[in-house]
Amino acid sequence: QVQLVESGGGLVQPGGSLRLSCAASGSRFSFDVMAWYRRAPGKERELVARISSSGSTNYADSVKGRFTISRSNAKNTVNLDMNSLKSEDTAVYYCYVYNGLFGDYWGQGTQVTVSS
Repeated sequence: QVQLVESGGGLVQPGGSLRLSCAASGSRFSFDVMAWYRRAPGKERELVARISSSGSTNYADSVKGRFTISRSNAKNTVNLDMNSLKSEDTAVYYCYVYNGLFGDYWGQGTQVTVSS
């Protein structure tokens, strides 16, 4: 079984930066897709950023130019570097991974609060 451990969430002021990390344990396999989703209060879950095994990336329009997703295949980790944070970025952020051999898995979520 794969377990995802997220870290890096917390409180940050508008304009600040934060790095989220997600480490997958319990599997030797690489991942076809690694991604970050988020759910803001009163809103549905949305895709923030994703990265494929080849390194190609996709970002939500609202975070383009501010967020950067990266991965380490050797460590089975995925990071989300968030810059120029806005109050609208406040949400619970979820790590997601997928591999055709074992399916998809979700992290428990980590709270990010952007407030002065």
